[in-house]
Amino acid sequence: MNEYDSAPTSKKNSSLFAVIIILAIAIVGLIIWQFSTRSHLNSLIAEKEKARVDIQKDLDSLMSEHEQVKQLYGTLSDSLMVKDSVIQANAIEIRRLLDTEWEYNKIRKKLAFLQKVAQGYVHQIDSLYTVNRELTAENEKIRQDIRIEQNRSQTLIKDKEQLSEKINQAAFIKAYDVTATAYKLKGGDKEVLTDKASRTDRVRVCFTLGENPLVKPGKRSVYIRITRPDNVVVTKSKYDTFIFNGQTIPYSIREDIDYQGKSMNLCVNWNKKDTDKPAMKGKFSVTVFTDDKEIGTGSFELK
Repeated sequence: MNEYDSAPTSKKNSSLFAVIIILAIAIVGLIIWQFSTRSHLNSLIAEKEKARVDIQKDLDSLMSEHEQVKQLYGTLSDSLMVKDSVIQANAIEIRRLLDTEWEYNKIRKKLAFLQKVAQGYVHQIDSLYTVNRELTAENEKIRQDIRIEQNRSQTLIKDKEQLSEKINQAAFIKAYDVTATAYKLKGGDKEVLTDKASRTDRVRVCFTLGENPLVKPGKRSVYIRITRPDNVVVTKSKYDTFIFNGQTIPYSIREDIDYQGKSMNLCVNWNKKDTDKPAMKGKFSVTVFTDDKEIGTGSFELK
C-alpha cells in the first residue's frame, strides 16, 4: 500500500463519523420530542379528566338543586312537568357525552343551556308559588269574610227568630177586666142583680178586648167557659165545643166578632136552662178564649 491509498480511507472514515454524529443527534432529538409529546398528551388527558369531573360535579349539583326545588314546592312542580322533562333529558344527554366524547366545548354549551333552563324553572315555579300564596291568602280572606257573613247571617236569623217569637207571643188579643154578674129575671126583660144561687137566672160576662196592632185584623170567634164549683162547664148543648191545643173542649157562650186591632168592650149573657132548679152554690170561674189561646179569666160566687 502506498501513501495514495491511505488518504481516501481517512476521508471515508471522517464521513462515516459525521453521519453517526448526525444520527445520534437525530435520535436524541426524537427521544426528547417523544418525551415532550407524551408529557403534553398526559397533561391534556389530565386536563380533560379534570374538566370532565368538574362538569360532572356541576351537573350533579344542578340536578340535586333541581330535585330539592321540586320537593320544596311540592304539587306546584306538577304544573311544570314539561320543563322538568326537558331538564331531565338534557342531563341524560350530557352524562352520555361525558362517557363517550371528548368535545368539552359542546358539553359545556349543553350544560350552560341546561343551567339556563333550570334557572327559568326556578323563576317560574317561584312565580307560581308567589301567585299561589297570594291566591291562598286571598282565598283565606274570602273564607274569613264568608265565615263572618255566615255568623252574621246566623245571628240575624237567630235575632229574627227571637223577634218572631216575641211578636208571636205578643200578637194575640188580651181580655181585660173579666167580670161575671148574676141576675134574677122578672117579667119580660127586667133584671134584678143578685148573688143568691136560688135566685140566679142569668149570668152576664163582660170584658174588654185590648188594642193590639200586631194582631191580624178580621173575624174571629170568642169562646167563654163558665165552670161550676164542681169543675163542670155549663153548656147549652153537647155540640157546643171548640178546639183548644189540639183538644175538643166544651164552651158556655160563643160570640163572633170583627176585630180590627182596636179596643172592644163585650158583654154576653148565659141564661140558665132549668129555671125550676136552683144554681149551684159556690165559686164559679170564667175563662175567655180566642185564636187557640186563653186570653182572660175571672170569677163570681153564688151564695
